[in-house]
Amino acid sequence: MMAHPGSPQRPGPPQPLRLRVLFSVGALGVSCVMTQLVLMRELLCAFAGNELVLGVILGDWLLLMGLGAGVARVAYRLGCPATAFIWGQILVAVLPPIQVFAVRALRDIVFVRGSDVGLVGSSLGSFILLAPFCLVSGSLLPLACNLVSRESVGTQRASGLGRVYVADSLGSVAGGALFGFVLVWWLEPFALLCVPALLNLGCAAALAARLKQSACVVTALSLALTLGIGVTLGDCDAVSTSLQYRHQEVLFRGQSPYGRLVVTRTAGQLDFVENGVPLFSTDNPEAVEEAVHYAMAQRPDERRVLLVAGGVSGTAKEILRYGVGELTYVELDPMILTAGRRFMPECLSDPRIKVATTDGRRFIQQTRERFDVVIVNTPDPSTSQINRFYTAELFAEVKAILAPQGVLAFGFEHYENYINMQLAQMLACAHQTLRQAFVNVLVLPVGRVSFLASDGPLHSDIATRIEQRGITTRFVNRHYLDAMLTPDRLADIQRAVAQPAAVNRDFNPVLYFQHSTRWLSQFPVRIGFWVLLPLAALVVYLSRMAPATLTIFTGGFAASTLEVVLLLALQALCGSLYQMMGMVVTVFMAGLVVGAWTADRFPPHLRARGLAMLAAGIALFAALLPLSLFPLAALNRSVVSPGWVQASLGLLAFVLAALVGMEFPLAGRGDAPGGPGDKAPRVFSADFVGASLGAFLAGGLLIPIWGVVAVCLLTAGLNVVACVAMLVRTNRL
Repeated sequence: MMAHPGSPQRPGPPQPLRLRVLFSVGALGVSCVMTQLVLMRELLCAFAGNELVLGVILGDWLLLMGLGAGVARVAYRLGCPATAFIWGQILVAVLPPIQVFAVRALRDIVFVRGSDVGLVGSSLGSFILLAPFCLVSGSLLPLACNLVSRESVGTQRASGLGRVYVADSLGSVAGGALFGFVLVWWLEPFALLCVPALLNLGCAAALAARLKQSACVVTALSLALTLGIGVTLGDCDAVSTSLQYRHQEVLFRGQSPYGRLVVTRTAGQLDFVENGVPLFSTDNPEAVEEAVHYAMAQRPDERRVLLVAGGVSGTAKEILRYGVGELTYVELDPMILTAGRRFMPECLSDPRIKVATTDGRRFIQQTRERFDVVIVNTPDPSTSQINRFYTAELFAEVKAILAPQGVLAFGFEHYENYINMQLAQMLACAHQTLRQAFVNVLVLPVGRVSFLASDGPLHSDIATRIEQRGITTRFVNRHYLDAMLTPDRLADIQRAVAQPAAVNRDFNPVLYFQHSTRWLSQFPVRIGFWVLLPLAALVVYLSRMAPATLTIFTGGFAASTLEVVLLLALQALCGSLYQMMGMVVTVFMAGLVVGAWTADRFPPHLRARGLAMLAAGIALFAALLPLSLFPLAALNRSVVSPGWVQASLGLLAFVLAALVGMEFPLAGRGDAPGGPGDKAPRVFSADFVGASLGAFLAGGLLIPIWGVVAVCLLTAGLNVVACVAMLVRTNRL
């Protein structure tokens, strides 16, 4: 065991023990990143979440990891860091499959089946479900620092923090790459989680054997054998899915990099559900006809049509009734096509349907074809990913591929008989954004508010034009349209869209924020005890921070916030490519490794000055980041290939991560009170809490409200404060 601060120095552990600890830390990094990706997807499925919910879940994860880092101080003071580390690693291995099963089985028991949960319920639910894994795994990194630092007590690397941080980051790099590029394509969640579980159990057994803790060895090996047999002979995914959809018959379940797809049957109706959100149901002609006929009635004799999403539901087949020569149907997730061809083969069997499996936005940017009608059949802009199909940039890109009199059509939200202020803001925003690209815009107050845009004429006599084409419809007919397109409803729509409104853009997703605000209005929350208490705790926590720890806090905030900005940029510029997002995360972790490894070799006298300079460097990076993104966006729309844009964003992520990673080893020799047993928990806690705050605020709140530029400047300002505090502490100001 490691000596307490102030006790006589003891010789460091033998080299094999130190290496086994670092290998265990690497395995922990693999487990953390894979478990985070799997559990966050499962929780999003359970809560049907958007970025607000995602920010809450990620914030809970990081906050719990920070609390776990503080728990490590207890094990250190009890004098049993090695034993606590081994048992903790065993728990880290076995907890994730149990938590996935609990998410699926308990959702409809704890919450009303089919209901929206809201932010408070999502936060409390994810906090409770994530707590076991996060508290344990968060405590293991400081414990590993204590074990590794025995080799050099009293030297410039006394905390061992730099080496542990590098090992953990290397494990995260390997785990992220393995998950995103290999395992997620082939394994369902339970089998996937067994990979890091077996790795951690093996490392725990090896470390326990070295320390002659036979009980730990037997436990780790027994659990590894049990997991292997369970995955081989059992089918936990099928059992847990049947519990998750206990009132329906599960016909299909599939996992792809883009989501978890489940097809169920209830009273003969098939329901396609992806990531917990219903995509469409069979025998729903109203939705199919509304998606098609308002657009096709404008140009009933045109021959080339582009359909973005939703073709499996029958939309593609309905478009062909107009005698089009070729229909290009773009769908992101090939799993949807697989299930569609299996259960509704007639919807895609016509040879005139040309299917492209790619991101719809990316297809629009790259295609050289010209279309007479473009129908964007995506869901409401409830996430920043879907919001990309409602921005001024997208509308300009669509116009570039339209024929001179071509028509763009989409719909969102529902208008019954009253337009409240929130819906009016959304309609005005969409209308104002469309007017940036098109001369004529027509808004129809039907079941789902329909938007039509063109530089040519647009016609509101939909029923007459459908009848002239000789097409018979079940819902979108003269009787239905006479009831919907009444003078008072049309006047309401015109009043709504005529009000001043902001333009929805890729880097300022106003429409997504307005949709989120409308969604949140279903769950009124009073600003009271549950809001003020965390704010007060945060203020007290920050006021007690030493300058070096404050630098880590602001660096963690910057890492979380600016990574969200970079992922948003990747999504907007390069399409919703899961592999590319995995690339950014992996490159980010690699930057942390390089930064920590480099700074761990800095001479001691550069500690204080180095931390101040790094905080200033992060502030400068944050302030200049928007100046890099907007030129990339302009070049992406003109001459630069997506590969160059992806490489540029990856380089920016690497530089940011290297700056943040360099802070850790320096802070480990910093001015945090206490010895190695106190410094490592404080530093890790500050990083996790800062990153947690950034995750809570960035993607779900600040970026939609303020935009990318303001959020980057806020991040820069916080790091300037940390820089000044560090300089004052060292009497350099």
